[in-house]
Amino acid sequence: MNIVCIGAHPDDAEFYAGGTMVQCARAGHKVHMVSLTNGDIGHHEMAGGALARRRAAEARLSAERAGLKTSILDIHDGELLPTLETRRQVVKLIRQCSADVVITHRPWDYHPDHRYAAIAVQDAAFMVTVPFFCPDTPSLRRNPIFLYMMDKFTRPIPFQPDIAVAVDSVMDVKWSMLDAMESQFYEWLPWLEGASEAVPRDPAARREWLERILTPFFLEPAQQARAALARLYGEEAAKAVRFAELFEVCEYGRQPGPDEILEIFPFLPKKKQ
Repeated sequence: MNIVCIGAHPDDAEFYAGGTMVQCARAGHKVHMVSLTNGDIGHHEMAGGALARRRAAEARLSAERAGLKTSILDIHDGELLPTLETRRQVVKLIRQCSADVVITHRPWDYHPDHRYAAIAVQDAAFMVTVPFFCPDTPSLRRNPIFLYMMDKFTRPIPFQPDIAVAVDSVMDVKWSMLDAMESQFYEWLPWLEGASEAVPRDPAARREWLERILTPFFLEPAQQARAALARLYGEEAAKAVRFAELFEVCEYGRQPGPDEILEIFPFLPKKKQ
């Protein structure tokens, strides 16, 4: 299958769905990680073209470590809007990838780029099948399945874990993906938290620090979605899962049944369905 994972910034898709995308690629799917903005203000000491080029290089290294494809649209960070032009870009992207599955943010989020990425994808969900919308790019004859990446926001509607994917077996790869994005995880985000001085200079110590700092966050999804894990893996296996990535089925697009969920995630244990 062709899977397109669309984040607002170069690190969003990797952070929320990287482990699942690695498993999908290893299972034989074509996986394309996309950022709708170039990330050119996501730093406290640099910005503009220099930062955009740096973040693009980091995204490429992250994708190489994971065996995935990546691309970044040239929309300024912090300026993403669900305009007609953005809709055209997203529709063309989904069509060019012949997407069977599209994954993105939910439209309720602290960051405007996250919210508007979600809306842009939602607005494209039907239009990808309309032949005379962007007629220069052939429309899809079959509507993709649209999934939301996990988040912790509860208003107006809390995230619903329809699908829970255990990622324990690929967490080392996911840590390596995030480690590649130095400007974000060792500079910008620690600065926002007032923790810049805590980041080690040594690369090995820095990677160890990253895992120690982020592990509590990444442990939460499995704890919160034991029922969803049990549905897919069985109760006993679900109890052993430490790290999971969660997805909600969007009401737009094709609605997957149990068999199609296994087609998307063929590494799930079929006998537990």
